[in-house]
Formats: sequence, structure tokens, C-alpha cells
Amino acid sequence: MNSSNPAAPEDPNPAAATAPEVTVDMETLKAELAAAQTQAAGNLDKFMRAKAETENVRRRAETDVASAHKFAIERFALEMLAVKDSLERARTVDLKTSDAALEKMFEGIDLTLKLMDSIFQKFALTQVSPAIGEKFDPEKHQAMSAQDSAEVPPNHVLMVLQKGYLLNNRLLRPALVIVARAPADAPGPGA
Repeated sequence: MNSSNPAAPEDPNPAAATAPEVTVDMETLKAELAAAQTQAAGNLDKFMRAKAETENVRRRAETDVASAHKFAIERFALEMLAVKDSLERARTVDLKTSDAALEKMFEGIDLTLKLMDSIFQKFALTQVSPAIGEKFDPEKHQAMSAQDSAEVPPNHVLMVLQKGYLLNNRLLRPALVIVARAPADAPGPGA
């Protein structure tokens, strides 16, 4: 028997030999726990305040948007009141008195239309009124019917029934038009 390797006494607890010895101070742990709890409570408070502030900002924004929608046309409405006043003044003209009264009324109507045109210009409301013979544009025109025409090429405006309008270059109302079509061919001989 070879005794080159003498037997070492066995350690009954191998983990205790490799782990460093830890001295636990209960008071230190309690202080660290209390500090962590205080920090957690502070962070929770900050989070709740930030959440409440975000909710308040969201509510304010919703209120502002609702108010903006409600009063979006306020400036336009104020401008249109002048037009209404002008038309009401035209209604007070006594047409039975003379031709001069009738002339005054038409003059007032012309001024009212000019006033409306300037208001429309202020608010980027532009007229869509295609000329006779202009190519039909389905983006801005609505065809009410088609009529045979020898004077106007097919798919071109033959007549404007109602003007259309754009608001900031977006179609508000299409122009109502009658579109030309090629005249029906006359029946050939022998038909």
C-alpha cells in the first residue's frame, strides 16, 4: 500500500469552509429597509403626481379642442353679420315708390355681394365656377346630367347649375354642371 497521499480529515460541512463568514447586524438591516421603504413611498408619490398632472393636461387639451370646434367659425360668423344687416336694409326699400328705389336696392345687393366676396377671400373660400366648354373635372364638378351638343366637346361643361366652393383648397361643395356628350348619330339610309 502506497502512503504517498496521506488521507485528510473530512470536513462535516463543506459549504461552511468555502463561504465567508457573514455577520448580520439586525439594526443595520432594519435601517436599510426603512430607507428603501421611504424612497419607494417618495417615488410612488412622484409617480402619482406626474400621472395626475398628465391627466389634467389631457383634460385641458380635450376642453381646448372642444372649444375650438365649437367656436371655430366665430370670426366668419361675425363677418357674415354685416352681410345679413346689408340684406335686411335692402328689404326695407319700398319698390312701389319709384324706379330709383329699385336701382338703390340693386346697388345695395351688388355692394352686399362684394362684401361677401371679400369675406370669402379673408377665409380662403374660393369659388368653383367652370366656364362653358371647360373640361369636366370630377374632383370639383358634379354632373347632374349629360346633353347632346354639337358646339361643346364631349365631357366638357355645357352649363353651370350651381357654383361650387373650395375652403383652403379643399372641396367644400362641388359645382353642379350639365356635361356635353356627342350628338346621337342620325340613322343611316335604309334603316
